[in-house]
Amino acid sequence: MIPKQCWIFFSYFFFVPEQCSSVKLNIVEGKMQYLYDDSGRRYLDAFAGIVTVSCGHCHPEILNAITEQSKLLQHATTIYLHHTIGDFAESLAAKMPGNLKVVYFVNSGSEANELAMMMARLYTGSLGMISLRNAYHGGSSSTLGLTALNTWKYPIPEGHVHHVMNPDPYRGAFGADAASYANDVQDHIDYGTSGKVAGFIAETMQGVGGAVELAPGYLKLVYDIIHKAGGVCIADEVQTGFGRTGSHYWGFETQGVIPDIVTMAKGIGNGLPLGAVVTTPEIASVLAQKIQFNTFGGNPVCSAGGLAVLRVLDKEKRQAHCADVGSHLLERLRFLMERHDIIGNVRGRGLMVGIELVTDRDNKTPAKAETAVVFEKLRELGVLVGKGGLHGNVFRIKPPMCFSKDDADFLVDALDYSLSKL
Repeated sequence: MIPKQCWIFFSYFFFVPEQCSSVKLNIVEGKMQYLYDDSGRRYLDAFAGIVTVSCGHCHPEILNAITEQSKLLQHATTIYLHHTIGDFAESLAAKMPGNLKVVYFVNSGSEANELAMMMARLYTGSLGMISLRNAYHGGSSSTLGLTALNTWKYPIPEGHVHHVMNPDPYRGAFGADAASYANDVQDHIDYGTSGKVAGFIAETMQGVGGAVELAPGYLKLVYDIIHKAGGVCIADEVQTGFGRTGSHYWGFETQGVIPDIVTMAKGIGNGLPLGAVVTTPEIASVLAQKIQFNTFGGNPVCSAGGLAVLRVLDKEKRQAHCADVGSHLLERLRFLMERHDIIGNVRGRGLMVGIELVTDRDNKTPAKAETAVVFEKLRELGVLVGKGGLHGNVFRIKPPMCFSKDDADFLVDALDYSLSKL
């Protein structure tokens, strides 16, 4: 039997073992960057429903778009035309660089990455996929093959996936030397494949892996290697997209590249079950060989909500806001690092931040037990954060993008107090 303290809603068996805490919250209401439990207590949400709530919980403009569309038509599938789907696709494609103009709507990031992988294999005629160690690309049977964190994987066939060295400037074998990590990709192609691959997929900043930003210049080098091997390059923007990094609208732009396929979900719908794949007309043409269909992909209500999200992010200048508040947050956290030796690394961009706790800075020994204690202490103080990394020793700070400097100060002060009690 699952212990009571390890479940949220028993009827759905929603069990998250690596984040199991002594108390599970019964959240009943949300308002922008705040959540409320069944006793009426307010919490500062610094994790945004696992990086999903981009504009804020129950944002009025998005709620209105969803409600008004629901009054007219909730669902008819894409076997019929509906202007909302077209308007959303057009607005989304307008946010993309280069020739990324064809949009497919799905329900989640896992579905988006699964479709992208199928496109890559069909377009190239090859099967081999390359992804990074420490990556997370979904929980379906195929995307678990791309994922490279044992805490999330099951002993099932993964098929034709190569995991290359992670270009992690903090823990990686080559530090921030992008060229050495790129050489490892070439070695895998030379020794582990026929010389041809279907594609390469990477998050620009690893989410579940603990907010790990790739070594500068890495993707430019690897994209060239993959293209020479006949493959296509996929950018997983499920967590880094829509301005969250502050400096750029899409995470891949921080590396100065344009992918062949881009996948997205989470923040695209502010909590709606919505995802998308955007690619070029040439790659998209391979799906015309058969019927490509997704029952709920492009649902009118989700499309109306997604379109509202794009408009709100632009209207409220959330990308610039993330840059401003994120810089303030990172500055305060780096100052906090000077006070607490247990903080081994502070990293991130905008409102996508990681705080890695270690028991020994020189050896970078993961502070697993201590992280769990501080995690609970923060909850008691009214701050909700996420955890990540292979050892669960990284706090993931990825709040709704309406998060303010005052919120950032409260979070840092709560963390300072919690660490001082260890």
